[in-house]
Amino acid sequence: MSDAAQPTAAEVRAAAEAVKAALDRHLAAVERRSGEDDPAVYEAFNQLAAAAETYDELLYDRYDEVTPFEIPGDDTLPPYTGPEEPNAISVLIRRDYAVVEPQRLLSQAQRVEAADVETGTGIGDGAPGTVHGALGTLFGEFEPDEIASRHKEFGLEEGDSTLWVTASDEPADPGEWLEAPFEHVDPQRVVCRFDVSAVFDDELDEDDPDEGDDVEDDEIEDYDDLDTDLDEDDDLDDGEPEPLEARER
Repeated sequence: MSDAAQPTAAEVRAAAEAVKAALDRHLAAVERRSGEDDPAVYEAFNQLAAAAETYDELLYDRYDEVTPFEIPGDDTLPPYTGPEEPNAISVLIRRDYAVVEPQRLLSQAQRVEAADVETGTGIGDGAPGTVHGALGTLFGEFEPDEIASRHKEFGLEEGDSTLWVTASDEPADPGEWLEAPFEHVDPQRVVCRFDVSAVFDDELDEDDPDEGDDVEDDEIEDYDDLDTDLDEDDDLDDGEPEPLEARER
């Protein structure tokens, strides 16, 4: 970092003072908490984490030093404040993919378009020739769950995914939220949440690098005894991976 972009010593000192004040607020909230899920404690915790992270960053930028504290990620949900018996729920899903084989993606989209033209359901303007056009064709043809289970066929590679179930007092009016479907999510109305991420894979590997290696070589004496007979035309469906972490109320 250039000298011009470095924070001043006064800014670092102010960040340190902010951490001290946040520590006092957190302790005070803990001392007078009303229960295990007191929202005041949760808020004070988040403020302390944010102040400590800011201080750590400024300290490093100014003096090339770090604190001995690990700032925890916000991997917990706030206390639930929604209705005990919801009249409606919303299921919010996000799945990330990387386009790793554009040609495969284009080929699959071309097949879909050609089949639609043959059956009279296509517009006949030719197969999509761009990646964004191919994505529109495939996601218009297949359900998201099917794309998730067949992503490799479409030249896609899975990234992180998350699913949130949120409670509502009443169902939304038709068309009410379509322009901004994820804009007004209240974390305190999340009933449960399921995440899938390579980060969790890495954590499992670090915790137990030998996990999954329980089968000894001598446990399989004759590979001819294994049933490996598969028809050549059988499609192996990897399926959608099970969530590695689930947070429930």
